[in-house]
Amino acid sequence: MAAVLALLAGCGDGDVAARRKALAANPTLATRLAAADAGRGARLFGQCAACHTIGAAAGDRNGPNLHGAMGAPVAGVSPRYGYTAALRGRGGRWTDAAMDAWLTDPAAVAPGTAMRFPGVRDPLDRADLIAYLHRQSEPIR
Repeated sequence: MAAVLALLAGCGDGDVAARRKALAANPTLATRLAAADAGRGARLFGQCAACHTIGAAAGDRNGPNLHGAMGAPVAGVSPRYGYTAALRGRGGRWTDAAMDAWLTDPAAVAPGTAMRFPGVRDPLDRADLIAYLHRQSEPIR
C-alpha cells in the first residue's frame, strides 16, 4: 500500500489515468483521498462555480459560498444563505464521507434539496474536489 501511495504522490495533473490505474478496483475513500490532487480539484470546481463561490470574502450565488465548508455544519457554511429545510434537517458536519456522498448524489443525501446537480460519478474526481475544498477550508496564515 505504501508503494502505491508513494507512486500516486508523484503523479501530476497529466497523470489522471496513472492515478486511476494505481488505485485498486474499488478504492476506499481514504485511499482516494491519499491520491487526491487539490490542484486538479480546483479545475474541476469550475463546474461548481456556476452556482458557488469559494473565496474567503466572496458572496453567495444560487448556492452558498463554500469557503470553509470542510468541517463546517451542514447547512451552516454561509450564514447569509437560505438553505432548504431538506438540508437543514440533515444535520452533522461536512466530513470527507459526508461530502463524498453529497457529491455523488445530492438528492439522495437530502431529498427535497434545491441543488439540481446530478452528482460527480467518478470517485477520483470527487476525491480531487474534496482535497480542493479542504485547501479552501484551512485558515489563512
